[in-house]
Amino acid sequence: MAERADSVATLSMSRWAILGAYALLAAATQLLWLTFAAVDTQTAKVMNVDVGTVGDLAAIFPGVYIVLALPTGRWLDMRFEQALSIGALLTGAGAVIRIVYPTSFAWQLGGQLVIAAGQPLVLNSITKVAARYFPAGERATAISIGTAALFIGILAAVLSGGPLFSAGGLPLLIGIEAIPSVLAAALVVVALRTRPTFPDDPAVSVSLRWLTHDRFMWVLAGLVFIGMGTYNAVATYLQPVLDHFDEAYAAGNLIAVMTLAGVFGAALLPTAVASRDRRRAMLISALAVSALAFVAMALNHNVIWLGAWLFLDGFVLLASLPVVLDWSEVHAGPERQGAAVGFLMMAGNLGGLVLVLATQVVIGNPYLALGLLAVVAVAGVPVALRLPARAGAGREPLPVPGS
Repeated sequence: MAERADSVATLSMSRWAILGAYALLAAATQLLWLTFAAVDTQTAKVMNVDVGTVGDLAAIFPGVYIVLALPTGRWLDMRFEQALSIGALLTGAGAVIRIVYPTSFAWQLGGQLVIAAGQPLVLNSITKVAARYFPAGERATAISIGTAALFIGILAAVLSGGPLFSAGGLPLLIGIEAIPSVLAAALVVVALRTRPTFPDDPAVSVSLRWLTHDRFMWVLAGLVFIGMGTYNAVATYLQPVLDHFDEAYAAGNLIAVMTLAGVFGAALLPTAVASRDRRRAMLISALAVSALAFVAMALNHNVIWLGAWLFLDGFVLLASLPVVLDWSEVHAGPERQGAAVGFLMMAGNLGGLVLVLATQVVIGNPYLALGLLAVVAVAGVPVALRLPARAGAGREPLPVPGS
């Protein structure tokens, strides 16, 4: 009995180390994805390609994610340790491939494709890591930490790219980014040798058909489509929007402010919202704040004013992602969390593509661009109202195996 108690205590203590390794890996995927975002013009010169071609090194990620999201989610549900280990190894291997020839577009493209293939396996694991190693009362916190790590990775890429390139060009930038990526991959592979405290039943094979008629998951997917799509559109087109107001110089810092606010929001809000079972109210509030923020930005172009609204928007809008993921974990159950998160993240990446393209159509008029994003946020409110007011409405029954 004492030996069993010691074993349980050891597993309990190790869960935070496992989450830390996973969070580092999740952050690394975002860091590698956006390596060239802050230095695209300099990179284009070094590689002897145009800026649009450099942009393709990041643009391939959402495309690959959309294709692989559901099959990787199902793989995670069936063989979690194997699937996440492969995702970690692909992330580390892609980072190493990029080191071979830092100034070659072909080598960078090859590395990015390998990393992009591993990204769905890593990101679709957020709720399964929480569910397998944490008790129910701590899962919202674990999901918050995993999601906040994504925003930290984005922030690190945006803030470190320029200084590292200035200090040593692409070789230094790509070499430095490989260090945490390879380390995280190794730590996750080792961590997955720890027996889960709350294992699901791998013998239960749940097909993806349940998603086709699960209205709750489609509503959540619609909200993730709007939330991630809005953030991508802002990150992509804030500079040309502000250029019309003669404030383009502040765009990079303002995007960083919005993302940093998202780190704080993702770390603080989801646990409090889950403990009070106010998830729907939180999502509706985030949409309302987002709509108000874009209207306010159109009315006043002072940089401090813009920064205040983008901070507030980032705080609640980006924090909505872990809230949605936590709710999907409660609803879907352990046997189908990989597929559930894969479905939601696929919707988010699709939203990024669609809203970026839609904003591009009206980017010549900053008021239309900001107005479009405000309208999209308002349109999300009736979608959110289709959710139950409380998560206690209950999860759908697990389908019969093989159905």
